Amino acid sequence: MNYNTVYVGMDVHKESFTFCAYTIDAEKGSHFQRTEADYKNVLKYLEFLRTVYGNDANFICGYEAGCLGYTLYHQLIEHHVNCVILAPTTMLEQCSRRRIKTDRRDAEIIAKCLAQHNYSPVHIPTATDEETKEFLRMRDDHKLALKKVKQQILAFCLRHNYRYDGNSHWTAAHIKWLKSLKPEALYKEILDEYLLTYTTLSDKLERLDKRIEELASKDEYRESVKKLCCFIGIKTHTALSVLIEVGDFQRFASAQKFASYLGLVPGEDSSGDEQTRLGITKAGNRHVRMLLTEASQCYARGQIGFKSKELKSRQAGNSPQVIAYADKANERLRRRYYKMVLGKSKKHNVAKTAIARELACFMWGMMTDHIT
Repeated sequence: MNYNTVYVGMDVHKESFTFCAYTIDAEKGSHFQRTEADYKNVLKYLEFLRTVYGNDANFICGYEAGCLGYTLYHQLIEHHVNCVILAPTTMLEQCSRRRIKTDRRDAEIIAKCLAQHNYSPVHIPTATDEETKEFLRMRDDHKLALKKVKQQILAFCLRHNYRYDGNSHWTAAHIKWLKSLKPEALYKEILDEYLLTYTTLSDKLERLDKRIEELASKDEYRESVKKLCCFIGIKTHTALSVLIEVGDFQRFASAQKFASYLGLVPGEDSSGDEQTRLGITKAGNRHVRMLLTEASQCYARGQIGFKSKELKSRQAGNSPQVIAYADKANERLRRRYYKMVLGKSKKHNVAKTAIARELACFMWGMMTDHIT
């Protein structure tokens, strides 16, 4: 970039925007301005900066990923404004512990990160990907609501000493037992309302999962979803969610960088000869990290090398090379889990997190054709 490039940091909120201009030669923010939350105010601010820096000035705008999503980005791009969305966990300036935090300082930090390239940009999904992502996350919200209702029903039964003697909850037998209960007075109505909510959410989730199967069968997703479903613990919902959230796997130079993007690599606090390993960084995409951590739990049970009928059905239709690569990954991950837990006495959650990291690496290899 030349010295005519002006970096515009934008601290965006629901009700207000705060702007800051930053140039390499000045090395500090200037022309701070606070406006209402409207993309037209960004355009007005850029016009004002042209009167300061000249009509030949090149503007690069940026803001942190947050509540506004991609709306502001698309609005500015439509008006031919060069805009970037910064991933907050990758901004080096954010690592320092600041005692004073204001919108002006945040805008200046964003502008400085833009100028010094101390950030990673957020992947911008296509319109179809964005719609699918919203649908998948809506489904996950209903799943959380169902989980909460289940907890409320079990807590209600415990408070009133209704104890189920079966092996597991939420089976057909357990549901039948719940419906057979006869609490007194208003308690009966309360339990009925809980069960009605449970039935409604269960039916809705079943309908949404069928719709997700339809979305996954689209031409742009079908082949990739089939490949990812070859791994143990990865079904259509997880596979499609990972594809949508990650976008282009090719933008990661290695499997290690992909695992780092998901925050599944260990942190480090070393100085001199002393080395201290920390927990995982938890940087990057939290949603994908959670999905892979849940999928890794499937490697905690089952015999090494065993393939269930369901897994064989999911693998059907893929090339022999893809199936062989997935089988190698499945065997290695399950063997590694047992070795960590039984041989090295690692805690279950530590082992599952390590398996999730390796699973992410294998998925990167599958999506980038590094399957040899």
